[in-house]
Amino acid sequence: MNIFIPLIAGILIGYIIRRKGRRVNVNLPMSASLILLIFFMGVEAGKVEIDALWLLVSSIVFAALTIVGSVGVAFLAGEKG
Repeated sequence: MNIFIPLIAGILIGYIIRRKGRRVNVNLPMSASLILLIFFMGVEAGKVEIDALWLLVSSIVFAALTIVGSVGVAFLAGEKG
């Protein structure tokens, strides 16, 4: 699925509307499309069979290593400053 065509079309339409000085309220359509996107992502995620225990353990390990790495980099950056 090519996402660049609608993206570029949206950028061009937004540029044209901005040049004409019109203000278009896109809050409601954007909110509705985001809610639909999240809903359909949930439907697709629900179809996938996973080993939940392995996923939980690997997620916790990944989060812990990310925190340790961030603290380590902050500590090293703080030493030089």
